[in-house]
Amino acid sequence: MSSLSTITEPVRRSEGGAPAQAATARERVRRIEALLGDPAEDANPSGYRTLLDADRAAVICDPAEAVLDSFGMNEEFVPTALGGRFDSPETLLQVMRAVFRRDVGLGMGYGMTSFVAANYVWMRGTAVQRRTLAGQLLNGSKAAIAQHETAHTNDFVRSQVRGTPGPGGLSVTGGKPVVNNLQRADTLVLVLRTAEGHGSGCLSALMLAPDELPPGRFEVTRRPSADVVGLRGYFSTGARFTDCPVPEAALLGPVGSGVATSLLSFQMSRTLVASLAAAAVDTGLRTALLAGRGQDPGPGVHNKAPDPHSTAATLARAFIDLLLYDSLAVVATRALHLRPAETSLYSAAVRSLLPKVLRDTLHDLAGVLGSQIYTREGPVGVFQKHLRDLPIVSLGHAGTAACQATIMPQLPRLARRSWFVDEEAPAAMFRPGAPLPPFAYDRLALTDGRDSLSASLPAAVAGLPAADPVQRVLRTLGERMVDELRDLRRRVLALEAPGPQGTVNPAWFALTDRYVLVLAAAAVLGVWRHSDALSDPFLADPAWAAAALHRIAGRLGIRDVDLPEECLSRVHREVLTRFRDPHGFDLYNMPLAG
Repeated sequence: MSSLSTITEPVRRSEGGAPAQAATARERVRRIEALLGDPAEDANPSGYRTLLDADRAAVICDPAEAVLDSFGMNEEFVPTALGGRFDSPETLLQVMRAVFRRDVGLGMGYGMTSFVAANYVWMRGTAVQRRTLAGQLLNGSKAAIAQHETAHTNDFVRSQVRGTPGPGGLSVTGGKPVVNNLQRADTLVLVLRTAEGHGSGCLSALMLAPDELPPGRFEVTRRPSADVVGLRGYFSTGARFTDCPVPEAALLGPVGSGVATSLLSFQMSRTLVASLAAAAVDTGLRTALLAGRGQDPGPGVHNKAPDPHSTAATLARAFIDLLLYDSLAVVATRALHLRPAETSLYSAAVRSLLPKVLRDTLHDLAGVLGSQIYTREGPVGVFQKHLRDLPIVSLGHAGTAACQATIMPQLPRLARRSWFVDEEAPAAMFRPGAPLPPFAYDRLALTDGRDSLSASLPAAVAGLPAADPVQRVLRTLGERMVDELRDLRRRVLALEAPGPQGTVNPAWFALTDRYVLVLAAAAVLGVWRHSDALSDPFLADPAWAAAALHRIAGRLGIRDVDLPEECLSRVHREVLTRFRDPHGFDLYNMPLAG
């Protein structure tokens, strides 16, 4: 099987000599923002009213999808070498955040499901398979992936679909109860069992054309809409196979390569989907600002005016949580270009942090909304929808337990050979939107035993100034994070390493969670340290970084460092600035349509 990287075109250059991806990302975001328009406008086909009407009916939002069609969104999922626009995971992240900010279901259902499925084909498909899928997507088609294992807590290795050798290929039997988009997909990527046991060679992956499978041997199953709480209209179908013949040409890679292919694919899907979820918190923060400033957050909503001081603090802390999460998300995304062999760690870390930080942040913001949270219209209605959709995004092979299982076995080797030894990550990893080298799937690796992000932590702390109270607190908190990494190393080396089978000492789960928070701290310090005061004065301000480390310290149980009040004040001013002149609350600070 040929590697996609071998047919990738040279990266285009803008007039100034920088890669075209850096020059065009903001342009593409501006264009999709303009097409999607102000979500609060009732007549907007991709506005809140239309999206919520579709959600209540548990149907696909056709008017909003038509807007994405007009943008040619499917081109963002197809590599440039195959005629599309995909040349960078970070560019895709920026473009799709405009969609996720309005509706997580629309973002997952319209596009990211197709992209997650397509990753298998871009990585392992033959030239014919890649051209076939590229042509379908460029013509507006959808792809689906059958991977969820609801009978086994979504452990994808324990697949209930089995393939046995048959004439000219495989005979497939079994079912997948949840297959997003299957009812309209022209391509189905299926991960199935082709050998006994739970080892690395037990699974294979197939690229199937559902319409070409024999009737009676394959069927699309339906879930009652009442059973679907989040992502309604999209997560409503499943698949069932009964002695279904599948040609050998459908295989993606050799028989038995499905586990390795899936684990490599997760590095892309976990990183991007978890990073896209930050856009939902952007909407939550904006909605709470509407309520906190006495503006109308939706029809039929009346609420007692909240306490201004308490509201300001809650809004500032929510913004800080979003920034600390986005620091790890953006660093993990850029690592796909710059440190691809390390992204099994970073993708699992950002995905495992998702429910802990972003969901809690939305619930905190719900306190600002008060009784308004019960409305089902307007921005608050979408806020409530995000509360239902986000937990679904963090389930399955990308859930917390699965991500912990990815990180945990790597900790002993990292403690012995990497922490306080490796070279720090390059500065470019911490600069959102800065030029990147070309992305290549074949540079991804299951693991290489290195962690340059953690190595950046002591390097950043060593150079921290301490000229004023905010800088002194930042330095103190940074030193505590280095102490935490040192303590983690000691504890990891003292424990018996987790084995591939059998019980695991519960201490490993706690250590894994603490390690993820240390990675987030390293990302925060790196983003602040390498920010450009001319292009973004706020990110160069130590106030947000100190506040972010203070939030992380609280989660680690470090509560003996007081945060200067001016930190929250400076952060709150930035919240209001981005709210008045609509810009995104994430690290990219993009202008918004509304």
